[in-house]
Amino acid sequence: MEPKGFLASLFDTSFSSLVTPRVIKFIYIISMVVIGLAALFWIGAAFSQSAAFGLLVLVIAAPLVSLLYLIYTRVLLEVIIALFRIMEYNAELVTLQRAATPGAPAASVPPLAAAAPEPPTEPQPPTEPEGPPREE
Repeated sequence: MEPKGFLASLFDTSFSSLVTPRVIKFIYIISMVVIGLAALFWIGAAFSQSAAFGLLVLVIAAPLVSLLYLIYTRVLLEVIIALFRIMEYNAELVTLQRAATPGAPAASVPPLAAAAPEPPTEPQPPTEPEGPPREE
């Protein structure tokens, strides 16, 4: 299936083609600009109150709050991207599983016995328990 264009994906009512992974960078850039403008507005409002308060906001409060908001925004967007990647990887795993077992039903899960290692066929010699050596 070929990827659809942006507008085709945007108006896809079946949601077979997703828009979010394509626009997440744009959303992050817009968020950075909005956080920066909010900080500038806050600094201007603080300087209109008094020079000391303006300096306090300029040097300490605005950079710290802006950094925290930027970290918060970044984490939220990374969670969204992680969810989309999980969805893509799951779809790829289902495709690979269907290709490996053509007669299996669509929602089958591989049996656990196939994933478990086989026990050794030869008996192993007993190991001595660890501990201090015995005096004889």
